[in-house]
Amino acid sequence: MSPGKLHSGKNNIKFVTRDRCPGNRAAKHKGPVTSREIRGTRLIEGLEQKLDSFDSAERKEALSVLCEKVEAGEIMLPAPGSDVNMHCHTFFSYNTYGYSPSKFAWLARKRGLAVAGVVDFDVLDALEEFLEAAKMLGLKGCAGLESRVFVPEFSHRVMTSPGEPGITYHMGVGFPSARLDGEQEEFLLNLRRIAQQRNRDLMGRVNEHLRPVELDYEQDVLVLTPSGNATERHICLAYARKARETFDDDNALQKFWSEKLGVEVELSQLPQGRDLLNTIRAKTMKRGGVGYVVPDKGSFPLMADTNRFVLAAGGIPVMTWLDGTSEGEKVIEELLEVGMATGAAAINIIPDRNYGTGVGDEKTENLYQVVELAQKLHLPVVVGTEMNSPGQKFVDDFDTEELSPLVPIFLKGAHIIYAHSVLQQKCGLGYTSEWARKSFESVAEKNEFFQTVGSSLEPRYEDKLGGLSEDITAQEILDKISDSK
Repeated sequence: MSPGKLHSGKNNIKFVTRDRCPGNRAAKHKGPVTSREIRGTRLIEGLEQKLDSFDSAERKEALSVLCEKVEAGEIMLPAPGSDVNMHCHTFFSYNTYGYSPSKFAWLARKRGLAVAGVVDFDVLDALEEFLEAAKMLGLKGCAGLESRVFVPEFSHRVMTSPGEPGITYHMGVGFPSARLDGEQEEFLLNLRRIAQQRNRDLMGRVNEHLRPVELDYEQDVLVLTPSGNATERHICLAYARKARETFDDDNALQKFWSEKLGVEVELSQLPQGRDLLNTIRAKTMKRGGVGYVVPDKGSFPLMADTNRFVLAAGGIPVMTWLDGTSEGEKVIEELLEVGMATGAAAINIIPDRNYGTGVGDEKTENLYQVVELAQKLHLPVVVGTEMNSPGQKFVDDFDTEELSPLVPIFLKGAHIIYAHSVLQQKCGLGYTSEWARKSFESVAEKNEFFQTVGSSLEPRYEDKLGGLSEDITAQEILDKISDSK
């Protein structure tokens, strides 16, 4: 019997046999599901589960087998479309579904994403694995990090971190490597140290409030992530699990959480439902919560210093935008000016927060306005769903009435970041390089070049851009890409 073939579309996947469905006629198979098809489906699902193992060797082996099955024609993957997700956290910070870098790369390719990017809090631990997986899969990919930073110029205004004046989420994308040295290595290590100390101090205060439910950071929290980079969301999950261990009766557990959090917790949210996890975080860790303290000097790095680090490490500093309703975001042009003065060159948006049922017209209008401002300032727009909170989508619904007009802008931003990532990694000629500064008369011209590179370059030809000298012209790079096809 011939092996089976997995036919993958954008929204559905089904296992069909090769003899019933040769070539591209898989979608026509409507016969009854056979035991061989079931075994094939289970095999694929088993390999996909191994992609989330904390054992890097097991992840790599599982991905290699999946790629072999693609190469052999046993798994069919769709052609890339126009959907993108450039902001997905992995389990190296917190992914609500437990996705590793390899798992996200595989699912992104299986869903036909045009470009995909990983972003983790305070570390670049996912970078090498994700870029290697993306290359194996023929996926256009890039990697970066996210952190919270302090903006002195906005010290009395709330921006993207609710209830925290002066603090905003900030990103660097398109890093060419995680192997840094000197000042860059120390800055990156310090990001992790600051975040982990902040977590430990926070947990200590929350432990006092939630007794008898108390956590041990090493035994209860760090075990939830493969490289010791825990986040507040890991702590919330650990508290939910510890409470379940402490109270095996649902009514007692419900009473505990309702009393400790000061809200009526539904039985349906036990033991670790989305609303419960979010409430634990809001009531114990955010402003007004029992574990929250006003950040002091040194709690977060300066945005300007973070921008300098990202640039020196070969990435692109990225401002972030929430929904335009905070005091700081109501003057977003002023905020962007502050960030751009020290090197910020793109803006990140989470579209799903700003349209649809329950959002309201104000946020949707704010979304259009910030995208229009980004175009005016020639800032590439980075979009994604994060996937670091239960219920978040794998990819945005770009065919909705609200988002469909913005798709070309989002796709352009993704192609620019991908092109930067490849050119910076292969020859040091990325978007923020000295070569780019000298080669283009305007940011608009630079954007057009990097968009063209990102849209036309196929991942299997990335190595063709290795070793290019700084004397090369933009047109010569485009010609080189064209000749490689």
